[in-house]
Amino acid sequence: MAAKIMWRPSTRQVDAAHLTAFRQKLEKNSGVSLDGFDDLHRYSTQAPESFWGEVWEYCGIIAETRGARALIDGDKMPGASFFPDARLNFAENLLVKDGNDPALIFWGEDKVEKIYSWTQLRDLVSRLASSFKDLGLGVGDRVAAVMPNMPETIAAMLAVTSIGAVWSSCSPDFGEQGIVDRFGQISPKILIACDGYYYNGKSFDIADKLKAVSDQISSLEKTIIIPYGGNLENAVAIIDKAVSFDELIKDHQPQPITYAQLPFDHPLYILFSSGTTGVPKCIIHSVGGMLLQHKKEHQLHVNVHEGDRLFYFTTCTWMMWNWLVTGLASGATLMLYDGSPFYPGPNVLFDFADKFAMTIFGTSAKYIDAVNKSGLRPRNSHSLTSLRTILSTGSPLAPESFEFVYTSIKSDVCLSSISGGTDIAACFVCGNPTAPVYRGEIQAKALGMAVEIWDDNGKPLDSDKGELVCTKPFPSMPIGFWGDDGNKKYHNSYFAKYDNIWWQGDYAQWTQNGGVIIHGRSDATLNPGGVRIGTAEIYAQVEKLPEFVDCLAIGQNWDNDTRVLLFVVLREGVVLDEELTKKLKTQVRTGASPRHVPAKIIAVEDIPRTKSGKITELAVRDIVHGREVKNREALANPEALELFRDLDTLKS
Repeated sequence: MAAKIMWRPSTRQVDAAHLTAFRQKLEKNSGVSLDGFDDLHRYSTQAPESFWGEVWEYCGIIAETRGARALIDGDKMPGASFFPDARLNFAENLLVKDGNDPALIFWGEDKVEKIYSWTQLRDLVSRLASSFKDLGLGVGDRVAAVMPNMPETIAAMLAVTSIGAVWSSCSPDFGEQGIVDRFGQISPKILIACDGYYYNGKSFDIADKLKAVSDQISSLEKTIIIPYGGNLENAVAIIDKAVSFDELIKDHQPQPITYAQLPFDHPLYILFSSGTTGVPKCIIHSVGGMLLQHKKEHQLHVNVHEGDRLFYFTTCTWMMWNWLVTGLASGATLMLYDGSPFYPGPNVLFDFADKFAMTIFGTSAKYIDAVNKSGLRPRNSHSLTSLRTILSTGSPLAPESFEFVYTSIKSDVCLSSISGGTDIAACFVCGNPTAPVYRGEIQAKALGMAVEIWDDNGKPLDSDKGELVCTKPFPSMPIGFWGDDGNKKYHNSYFAKYDNIWWQGDYAQWTQNGGVIIHGRSDATLNPGGVRIGTAEIYAQVEKLPEFVDCLAIGQNWDNDTRVLLFVVLREGVVLDEELTKKLKTQVRTGASPRHVPAKIIAVEDIPRTKSGKITELAVRDIVHGREVKNREALANPEALELFRDLDTLKS
């Protein structure tokens, strides 16, 4: 049955879209006739040098030089190089405006409200850059941040990248070990952190945690503490080599910023994988790759124009923070929110949208589902007059959520479900503001991304479910993984399944409308509420408690989302009662993060393992979902699988 059309753009909206203007400009410059989006996408993957060169010019990339070459070794993945002769700076491309118009609008629940003009943002970046240089920060040095999504975080990132140093961040609710597992690998010279944070109306002081972290990262030469919800004086006093934010910049006045001009593939960000099979992988993203890919997505797929008010509900751990921040490069005002999306009341994000005339509202599929189940009907309580686009990612957006958006939030809005990942810090499939939105479907392949869906034998599929792959290079491919000698982990993560082909690990299928449906992850990564969670990070916390001798975690498809199940083997004589369950959840929450806490903890007698001794998460997941395990002969104890079949506790 054909999917229902939920929204169709007007002729005026199509004519005014960046995508239309870009296609017309490309036709004129290339002499090729492009009849609609499908032709444009086909051209973007068959003539990548021309396409990405046109994106560079249309999106207005600022550079010391672009160079004549747009792509070399375009048949190699990895190995391709985009704009190998270019020299540019990421921060320079984001600080594109000046004046009193707002650049950043921030709400920290009901505790903090700040507005930074473009001039104020530029001035703060200037002062911070000078301060960082005085601390000896240089090109290629790493800076780590344990920060909320607030203006000072963005200013610090821009200052760091203006110098040519490398930025990496996580949210302050991460546990000590989770932070050390990430930043301990990349040897940061500077740590930037808040003294605390707010969540659900409560304040959390993290000074002791920061001290423990800084004591374990020997490379740190300075820790900068920003006041927010904790005890600043105590944090500065107990943390070695610490200084307050205000003290750091007090002797530095705003001055013109000197931007380091760097190669296109110079490191910009280090993002982290979920840590499924050990400590998280350190994914290095490039200056040019992030800038070019994000500007393409913002302008051509989301239709961001100068002066738009762009919002995404995200923390500094999720790649959507990095994606959001690049919105400055298109002249958009960023709307930032930190804390619970339901505090001080369930309408808070819609209040934020109304008060500051939000035009683009980005969130997770889980949030939309939660709003629906809460009984809220924003269409009846808020005007949302300025809102024209809603973005959803993190997990597949259920068809029922499409219905809810159009019946209960706003009927005249482009609802773009988008999907990509931390691996590329961008999208493989995303929105098309010039095309209809169909119920339950992602609208389109991303331009410049040669996306296909393959079976296990590497054969393209037209309609059946299969593996989402990308068959040609793209600018936001990672440079590699930090500390990955010979790029072995990098190759095994994306190119081992299909040679010279990017394997994303998403289970997907095309629709008859040219859209795509993502059915979930095809690997063992957990994804509750759209947040990728590594099982190894949970296991590390369980191992700290003597009551448990073994464990295994999986994601169970539940209520249009994924819930985390933790199976545990108890030490002899131990009973999994309410007290022990609470103790374990507290350990996971404090040692990893609140997002890692399992929805259910179930005691079992044994854990299935391979003959080499590895636990088999995928096999257990199949059994829990009623699917048979195909490769039982690989298991040392296949009889243990029956312990997980048809468990009554997993039916509610």
